[in-house]
Amino acid sequence: MKFYALDRTIKALIFDMDKTLYTSAEYVGSQAEKLNAIVAEQRGLTPAEIEKEIEEARKNWADSHGGSRPSFSNIILSWGFTMEENVRWREEACVPEDYLKKDPKLRETLLALRSLYKLGVITNNPVSIAKRTFACLGIENCFDALAGLDTCMIAKPHEEPFKKISGALGVSPEYCVSIGDRYDIDLAVPLKMGMGGILVNGVEDVYSLKGAL
Repeated sequence: MKFYALDRTIKALIFDMDKTLYTSAEYVGSQAEKLNAIVAEQRGLTPAEIEKEIEEARKNWADSHGGSRPSFSNIILSWGFTMEENVRWREEACVPEDYLKKDPKLRETLLALRSLYKLGVITNNPVSIAKRTFACLGIENCFDALAGLDTCMIAKPHEEPFKKISGALGVSPEYCVSIGDRYDIDLAVPLKMGMGGILVNGVEDVYSLKGAL
């Protein structure tokens, strides 16, 4: 776990969802595999060919953006697909019920944090998938605000979802801390907006947040 710019009064914590509020390599891999297959079919390619194109797109982006990596959503947008298609495909590809189970320790942690801060979630998956994920983990009603891919129709990394969630929480960015597993996607933009940041390696780090803060 790494901390960035936490020399501030903290009033709100903004969480990423996937690989932050749960740790499941199988579920994350399943999402990627299904999305790759859908996009491959749309482009008339094999899954292996689309994986190669995705890695090439990420490399090209990193080479021209100081080493940062784009999200999957922004890659397929650059290929001419629409955000509406992206949302629909993610709703098809994501089945949290097959992989996730209730996490009482996470619920206890979030409720303890919520007694001290306002809590929000920003995810590059649709709101419907986020709500189903919360139900699987047993963390419904733990958050004050949620922004999904279909809330702003813009994927992280972008300022708009962070502006939306801080507005919904009623907390100025300088009093917010963004928490996620990918620096380029979850932290770089909010840090530029004046937020703090915490880079985690999975839900195990989230369990220890109250003590760390």
